[in-house]
Amino acid sequence: MGHLLPMAEFAKRLVKHHPISVTIFIPTTGTLPKPQISILESLPENIHHSFLPSVNMDLLPEGSRPEFVISFIMQSNLSSLRDALISLKSRTNLVALVFDIFGHDSLEVAKELNLLNFLFFPSNAMVLSFTFMLQKLDEETSCEYKDLSDPVKVPGSVSFHGRDLIATVQIRTDEVYKSYLLLSKRLNFLDGIIVNSFHELEEETFRVLGAAGQSQTPIYPIGPLIQSATTIELEPHDCIKWLDNQPDRSVVLVSFGSGGTLSLDQTHELALGLEMSGHRFLWIVRSPNNVSDASYFDSSNQIDPLGFLPERFLSRTVKQGLVVPSWGPQIEILSHKATGGFLTHCGWNSTLESVVHGVPMIAWPLYAEQHMNAKMMSEALCLALRSESDENGVVRKEVVKKVVKELMEENEGKKISQRVNEHKGPLWSRCPSL
Repeated sequence: MGHLLPMAEFAKRLVKHHPISVTIFIPTTGTLPKPQISILESLPENIHHSFLPSVNMDLLPEGSRPEFVISFIMQSNLSSLRDALISLKSRTNLVALVFDIFGHDSLEVAKELNLLNFLFFPSNAMVLSFTFMLQKLDEETSCEYKDLSDPVKVPGSVSFHGRDLIATVQIRTDEVYKSYLLLSKRLNFLDGIIVNSFHELEEETFRVLGAAGQSQTPIYPIGPLIQSATTIELEPHDCIKWLDNQPDRSVVLVSFGSGGTLSLDQTHELALGLEMSGHRFLWIVRSPNNVSDASYFDSSNQIDPLGFLPERFLSRTVKQGLVVPSWGPQIEILSHKATGGFLTHCGWNSTLESVVHGVPMIAWPLYAEQHMNAKMMSEALCLALRSESDENGVVRKEVVKKVVKELMEENEGKKISQRVNEHKGPLWSRCPSL
């Protein structure tokens, strides 16, 4: 979902500004979840979509990481993609293939069919800069990156402890790492790299990436690609009605994205911390799970998550907050005048949405590249506060209370809010359609 959204928005930009059509090929493992189908059905007529044959997931080892699952699906679809492109080329003037980072093996298919090849990088310039340096880091390092004694300096950005690097490089012996290392080696052999970020946000990183000798491949920052607000329905979501009755900039949105989950202990600590802060909150909550990305391939919960909240929490906070099970209209919430803060997992889509709508953040990373995003937003760009966990990896209620109050009341929160709004202004004047 997190990759389909910006890819679809990019396709919309292409057909809006150029006399071309787009076909989106989508690997599948069966019936797509409703949110993905909804996105595809809402696309303009000159953007087509085609589902590649379903992949047999029974061949996957039990308990495989999401990155391995995605790589397996993409690899299994290569021959189907080749056939689909050959068919499309026979009927149209097919000129280019744009592929996602998990689908970079399709570069060879593009070359075979004499197509221009572009990597669509749904994350930011900082992660791209790290990806460029990964080949050298691999050659110079003998241990796992989490065991490095010195931080890893990403050109044009800040330094990261090895354990905070993207999840795809955390186990150097597995196929996920080998695939991402191959992507690093391929970066200088592409016709272009399309990045979902913008110069004003990552000026120094883009400068370094564009410096002589750093990259032989043209890099195109075409962000922010974010989902636009849905058409206003006759009956808005209940949480929007609730926001309509709250003071301006008074509510903290709490959401960990379409894939993020917390443990039961962490869910309770977060709930009690929000209550102790005294600030209004809108919490989109999922069923607890000890695996932080347990909902990565599941857009809905089978169990009512509200049953896992602390006893009498809902009754005690009935005038303070609203808890929404599983899903809420995030764009509409972030753009609402009552929203004054965002406690987020720092997925790149959510981060961009927050910046575009001028909402300051509390960074609470869970998986993927989120730990890198969180450090960049809090230390390099100063657009977020950081939630600090204890030795067991749990953010305790006292910390939740402190960081929410700091964001909503204190000087540091006001400074962050001002800096976020400094980015928002030029974006809206440059892209009023946002």
